[in-house]
Amino acid sequence: MKRASMVLASALMVAALVPAWGSDQKDNVNDIGNRRVAHRSIISEEKEIAIGKEYATEIDHQAKLITDPVINEYVNRVGQNLARNSDLKIPLTVKVIDDPTINAFTLPGAFIYLNSGTLQAADEEDELAGVLAHEIGHAAARHWASQVTKQTILQYAMLPLMFTPMSIGTYYGVEAAMNGIPITFLKFNRSAEQEADFLGLQYMYKAGYDPNSYVTFFGKVLQEERRSPGSVPSIFMDHPPTPDRIIKCEEEIKEILPKRQEYLVTTSEFNDIKARMQTVLTARLENKPSGPTLEQRKPRSQTKGQPSAGSSGDDKPPVLQRRDN
Repeated sequence: MKRASMVLASALMVAALVPAWGSDQKDNVNDIGNRRVAHRSIISEEKEIAIGKEYATEIDHQAKLITDPVINEYVNRVGQNLARNSDLKIPLTVKVIDDPTINAFTLPGAFIYLNSGTLQAADEEDELAGVLAHEIGHAAARHWASQVTKQTILQYAMLPLMFTPMSIGTYYGVEAAMNGIPITFLKFNRSAEQEADFLGLQYMYKAGYDPNSYVTFFGKVLQEERRSPGSVPSIFMDHPPTPDRIIKCEEEIKEILPKRQEYLVTTSEFNDIKARMQTVLTARLENKPSGPTLEQRKPRSQTKGQPSAGSSGDDKPPVLQRRDN
């Protein structure tokens, strides 16, 4: 009974630290930027940014980044425009990775990485904006810090159980909860993904984009996975754009976003950037060092100035010659 009470108390602590989302305040798109959507956390924003910088440094050293200044300036400009029309309270950093798969992810401290394949898969700028807006939603809600907070509290809650007699099965269950997955690499859960959808749709709308294009891009992810199973990695596969999730997004668009007569769909610059991206990627492939090649060994001469047997122009067998003393 005592042990059950401690676990219940721990659960209540976790629930208190992470308030429910979707309140009236978060439904009001006119109040974006003045509302607080970030989940409470034991980690300060300054600490979160510092941790994110460390992760980003590692990724920058290991991944192949797109270094073209024109492409980076454009993608960053789209991201910063969305950030200005969001609830994000900290600076945003956006970088592009040279990777043909459709993917994007958010590090602590609003460091967003976008695969080049995501930009190439988008047909219009609003589809690219939808992906970035979703990731900004994760950063604005501080999902990483909230998740680490819950995991940390769970660890402390489990400490008394270590000194309580229990079965072997229960012990290994506790070990799995505490040590099974490194805290810093836990992926966002389904609730966090849904909240990022919810916020991202609003940020797109606030920035002038058509939020329906986010649902359109969901369909592209599904088509890509059906065409080539296993080709869509990471966040999209861990929390795939299921029909229920798509329906939920469509309902939120109708319920909380007032209709507009005009939306920003795309720009001529977007098409120019896509073409430039293809040029950059093609140039990288052409300059990529080729692997080892096989060459035919040249026949070795028997004597200086005399071709060996089997050489070009000489099909006769070798002959013995007497050496003159």
